[in-house]
Order: sequence, then structure tokens, then C-alpha cells
Amino acid sequence: MNAVEQGTVEFTINEKGIATITFFHPLSNSLPGKVLNQLANTITDVGNKNEVKVIILKSAGDRAFCAGASFDELISINDLETGKVFFSGFANVINAARKCPKLIIGRVQGKAVGGGVGMASAVDFCYATKFASVKLSELAVGIGPFVVGPAVERKVGTSAMSMMAINATEWYSAEWAKEKSLYAEIFDSVEEMDEAIEKLANQLAGSNPEAMSMLKKVFWEGTENWDQLLLERAAMSGQLVLSDFTKNAINSFKKK
Repeated sequence: MNAVEQGTVEFTINEKGIATITFFHPLSNSLPGKVLNQLANTITDVGNKNEVKVIILKSAGDRAFCAGASFDELISINDLETGKVFFSGFANVINAARKCPKLIIGRVQGKAVGGGVGMASAVDFCYATKFASVKLSELAVGIGPFVVGPAVERKVGTSAMSMMAINATEWYSAEWAKEKSLYAEIFDSVEEMDEAIEKLANQLAGSNPEAMSMLKKVFWEGTENWDQLLLERAAMSGQLVLSDFTKNAINSFKKK
């Protein structure tokens, strides 16, 4: 099985109505189209279950949270429609999280790159460890954080987002991400983070579901155009990934 075909998305729901959605890929939890589609569908399906009160979104493993787009799939894209479909996968995940009627708690145990930063930005409340530095590396491979940009900008502001987007080879520390409000809190260990997540999830599981749903709608006011906006951004990335510049840049990154 090649890298594009690998990866899983699973979920559990406990007796309190706390759902945990976990995605995994052996290459640092990178995101091929298969995983993106499963993740978007799972967020939507789980969010619509009456027994679910709150959702925790996490990746498997104890190192990287998410390495972003699958380089193996990016390098295989040879036409605009295929490129649009691939990058629409990120749009679908962000929009699924945005429109999910349940509050989503993000769990970021390690580094987040590109689409991983977008995912951390699309949840409603995000905890992380001190190892969870972030990077928007898209420009370094000839593209740009077009699809994840609106979610990241909404969370950290235009100035911080543009810093990451322009200085695309720079890692920004978890402390910096907390200062910019991407993370609500950072912890010295995964164990401490998980204790805090469990406490918050239990608190929310006992809160008024209708109030939480209404509150989420208020939080996301002004993003009603994102279904169309993010698809337009996906087309921009889909066009750029066809260029010789981008293909050469991705191949160079893969060799490192």
C-alpha cells in the first residue's frame, strides 16, 4: 500500500456523550485526500449524532500533530481538476468543523504544519503541549496557505498569519502560538494536556446542548461565505501545484 492509500480516521463516543475523533497517517500524520475526505465526513456525521455533546479532535501518536498535505499526492497531481479536488479536501474539513453543531476541542501534541495549522485553527478551543510549534510552509513549496488562510487569520489575526505565510521555513513556538490565541493553553506534557482536556470535555458534556450550539453559531458569524470562498482558494492552489516550480520544490523537500 502506497502512502496515498494509507491513513485512518476513527471515532469513539463515551457514556457522557464525549466523542473523540482520531486521524492517523504513518508519515507524521500527513493528510492525503483519502484521510481528508474521511475526516470531513466523520466530523459531520459525529456532530449530527444526538448522543454527542462535545467532540475532541486529535491525531494518533506522541510526536507530530499533523504534517499537512501529503507530498506523495501533491507530486502526482497533473491536471487542474485533480488539484482542485485535493485541496478541496482541506476546505471540506475546515467547513465541516465550522458547521458542526457541537463544540470541538483540539488536542495538539506536537508540531503542526500547513493544513495542520488550519485544523488547529478550525476547532473551537485548542490545547497543546510545549512541543507544538507551527509552520505555514506552503510558500516554500511554491503554493501558499490559501485554503487554510481564512481559518488561521480568523484565529490569530492578519499580522500573525502573514508572518507565518511569508517566512514559510520558520517554526513558530507553541508559546508564540498561545500568545496569538491559536492555543488556549500549553502544557509541559501530553499527560497534563489530556487531564485538562478531560476536565473541559466533562464540563461541556454537562452543559446545555442548545446553548452550546447557539454559542458556536455566534462564534462563527461572518463565515457564511466560506463554502464558496474555500473552494475558490482550492482552485488557486490546484493551479499552482501544476507548475514546474512547485513540482521541483516539492521534490527537493521530499529528498531532505
